[in-house]
Amino acid sequence: MIELEGVPELVDPVMVAAFEGWNDAGDAASTAVAHLDKEWKGEVFAALDAEDYYDFQVNRPTVWLDGGVRKITWPTTRLSVVRVGGEKPRDLVLVRGIEPSMRWRSFCNELLGFAHELGVELVVILGALLGDTPHTRPVPVSGVTSDADLARTMDLEETKYEGPTGIVGILQEACTHAGVPAVSLWAAVPHYVSQPPNPKATLALLNRLEDLIDLRIPLGELPEDARAWQLGVDQLAAEDSEVAEYVQSLEEARDTADLPEASGEAIAREFERYLRRRDGGGPATQPGSHATESGDAASFLRDGPAPRPWPGKPQLPEAEPAPESGTADEGSDKSPDAKPEKSPDSTDSPDSAGPSGTTDPSGPTDPSND
Repeated sequence: MIELEGVPELVDPVMVAAFEGWNDAGDAASTAVAHLDKEWKGEVFAALDAEDYYDFQVNRPTVWLDGGVRKITWPTTRLSVVRVGGEKPRDLVLVRGIEPSMRWRSFCNELLGFAHELGVELVVILGALLGDTPHTRPVPVSGVTSDADLARTMDLEETKYEGPTGIVGILQEACTHAGVPAVSLWAAVPHYVSQPPNPKATLALLNRLEDLIDLRIPLGELPEDARAWQLGVDQLAAEDSEVAEYVQSLEEARDTADLPEASGEAIAREFERYLRRRDGGGPATQPGSHATESGDAASFLRDGPAPRPWPGKPQLPEAEPAPESGTADEGSDKSPDAKPEKSPDSTDSPDSAGPSGTTDPSGPTDPSND
């Protein structure tokens, strides 16, 4: 039995989780949870025992100096609580860590134990994958669940994926079997610029999370960073005619696929989000906060991390046009050396794109069959 001391009674708590590694292209998902923790000043109340779940030759501990004293930080997963006030108070339980190397069922059961003790009403797991999506367009974010009733009530896709999965898929299925409502949100990261950070993908995940749990999230400098990130990639792409041509082909494919989405309902959703953010006060943002406009590169380079080196030319599709990957549903290898592969058609399912852009979403995988 997990006993929590010093953790106050929470109001309509939602657990939001993200894990570095295979499910976190561009570090977009883990950065989103880190942003929530920073903006709302989360207080860590628990950490899982690193000895139980991590291979230290894969995820090595780090040594650092604290006032001349050497200390060690072990790779693990930590839980923190943020108290969100306002007219509709709702507290969050943030789970941020690294995809475990072993004992995934025990790992998920331990997290579910905390969720039960804290009275968590919904678990939202964030992920990011590599996909055939242009950096110049709004980041596609897919919301999927294994619960048919939840899919209907929250306007989500019901995942039907079968195949290899990561900790995001395993945790979602563990929640479903335990009777805890669970949703996964996936952002598609351009495979030709996969190095972290990707503030535009992080911003897209936070916007979708904001809509899902009906809670205004302070975005801080993320919109500016996202605009500057896009401007930097624009400049790098313009220096290589082959890359620029490839990006243009992705834009054409994306725009063709998105034509049906330019409906009155989609426009209404964007306008409602804009009104919510305006009424809530705070810095003004564009409707949807997709941050596709050009930004101040000098400001980004001054205040944010320096842009990463250009990853090189993408592997161009050989025969078929690149599929639209906005409905993808599973993890991704975020290694800068990963080479994109041509993805199979993903239009029949919201589940696609695993490591290097190949299909591999989270699906109805029974954790008991690991």
